[in-house]
Amino acid sequence: MEIEISSCKHLMYVHEIQQEMYDSAQRRGTGIAKRSLEYLSKKISEGNAVVATQNGKWAGFCYIETWSHGQFVANSGLIVSPEFRNGGVATLIKKKVFKLSREKYPDAKIFGLTTGLAVMKINSELGYKPVIYSELTQDEDFWNGCKSCVNYEILMKKERKNCLCTAMLFVPEIHTTKAAEKVQPKNEYNEEKSRLSI
Repeated sequence: MEIEISSCKHLMYVHEIQQEMYDSAQRRGTGIAKRSLEYLSKKISEGNAVVATQNGKWAGFCYIETWSHGQFVANSGLIVSPEFRNGGVATLIKKKVFKLSREKYPDAKIFGLTTGLAVMKINSELGYKPVIYSELTQDEDFWNGCKSCVNYEILMKKERKNCLCTAMLFVPEIHTTKAAEKVQPKNEYNEEKSRLSI
């Protein structure tokens, strides 16, 4: 299995990717907003996506988008070909697209909307936390992207406060702070002093 940052060589899979996104949303009755071939092709050719293949066959896909002038990044459109499901492909793709997002936009908050338990689990392992919708980008273009979702009416009836998707957010400062706390050197002077005073 090859999990690669996208390039023009992956454009040959764009029709399959778009169709599987549509079919998957229809089967579940929720989820992935429809994206045009032009939109997906642009993501692929600009290197803003991750594509999984095996022996020349398309296996999976996910892309990144920036919102609110780069303050937020979404990992969107995660899809795995039915032939390759239940084999850990989604996890490999999510890890790769997360790493790509962190490299390209190290200070951005990374978020996702999902109805899938498996994706929630992967996101949790990467450090995402469930949040309310108001913590996500308020960029109108992002929310306009939900118009092609079958649940758009629900979203609007709830005034974009929630929907059937779970919102998850990774905040880089929190993780940087926690990592720094873990590697803080021990204060041996204070430990020695405590021991002597006992």
